[in-house]
Amino acid sequence: MSTTPDRTRVRLPAISSRAYEHPADRGALVALRSLRGFDEVFKRMSGLFNERALRLMFLGSAVRVSEQQFPDVYDYVRDAAYVLDLDEVPELYIQMNPQPNAMAIGSSKPFIVMTSGLFDLLDASEQRFVVGHEVGHILSGHAVYRTMLLALIRLAARVAWIPLGYIGLRAIVAALEEWYRKSELSCDRAGLLAAQDPDAAKRALMKMAGGSRLAQMNADAFLEQAKEYDAAGDVRDGFLKLLITQGQTHPFAVVRLAELDRWIKDGSYNRIINGEYPRRDSDKDAKIGDEVRNAADSYRESWSRTTDPLVGTLRDVAGSAASTGGKIFDSVAERWKNSGSRDGSAG
Repeated sequence: MSTTPDRTRVRLPAISSRAYEHPADRGALVALRSLRGFDEVFKRMSGLFNERALRLMFLGSAVRVSEQQFPDVYDYVRDAAYVLDLDEVPELYIQMNPQPNAMAIGSSKPFIVMTSGLFDLLDASEQRFVVGHEVGHILSGHAVYRTMLLALIRLAARVAWIPLGYIGLRAIVAALEEWYRKSELSCDRAGLLAAQDPDAAKRALMKMAGGSRLAQMNADAFLEQAKEYDAAGDVRDGFLKLLITQGQTHPFAVVRLAELDRWIKDGSYNRIINGEYPRRDSDKDAKIGDEVRNAADSYRESWSRTTDPLVGTLRDVAGSAASTGGKIFDSVAERWKNSGSRDGSAG
C-alpha cells in the first residue's frame, strides 16, 4: 500500500481552532474555556454519557480503520491530523448504517464514527472533507460541549411534566442547539482546510442534500436555491423557518454550502492557507468580551445581508439585544477577572 498523499497539502502548524470557528461558535467556546473548574464539573456530568462504554460498543460492532482496514480512510484521518497539527491521530470507525452520518464522540480521547451510508455516498476527495470536518470538531473541543447538550436534552425530557422547569431547560437547550449549528459551519471550514479542495467540499454538501447523482446537480444552481431559501416569501415563511430549525443540530445543506462559499470568497480560506492565522499559544489571550462582540457583529452582518422579511422586521430589536449582550459579557468577564485577582488564581 502506498502512503504517499494524492497531492501536497499545506500544513498549518499550531493552528488555533479560532482560525476557522464561526464567531458565534468561538464566542461560546472562549467563554466556556475561561471558566475555572469547568473541566471538573464536566467530568462529573460525563457519568451520564459513558465514553468508555461507547468506545467499546464501536470497537465490538464497527470496523476500526487502520493500515489493514479501510487504509484509504486511515490516510485521510492521518493527513487531516497532520494538516491541522493534532498531537494524536484520532481513531475512526466505519459503522454499518445506511443513514449518511459522521460524528466525533468523547472528551478525554475523542474518536470519529462514519456510517457506511456516508462512506458509500462520497468519493475520496469528499471523504477527506468529511474526515477533516470531524477532526475540526475534536480540535475545537466540540465533542465535550455536545455531550452537555445531549445530557440536557435527556434531562429536559425527564422534567417535561414540570412546566416551569421544562420551559427553562428548553430555552437553554435551544441556545445550545443554535450554538451547535454554528459549530457545524465552523467545522465545514476545518474540513476544507484539511482537504484543501473547495470543489470537493461543495460536492459533499450537495450530496448530503440530493444523494449520489452528482451529474444531475449543479453547484451554482444550489447556491441560487440557498438564496431563495434565505429570502423566503413573506413574514410567515420566515417564522416557519424558525420553527423547522427547532430541534436541529445541523444547518440545512443549502445554508452550509452558502456559508462555506462566502467564507472562501471573502478571502479567509486563502489567508489561512498562506499562514495568516492565530496560533494556539495565543488562545489564553482571547477575551470573552471581544469574542461576544464579534459574535454579535456576525449576527448583525448576517441580518443586514439576508432578505428574509421576518429578520428585516426584527433586525433593529435584535441588534440592540446583541449589543446589550456584549456589554453584559464584558461586565461578567471583568468581575471574573477581578475575582481571580483577589484569590490569586489565573482567569
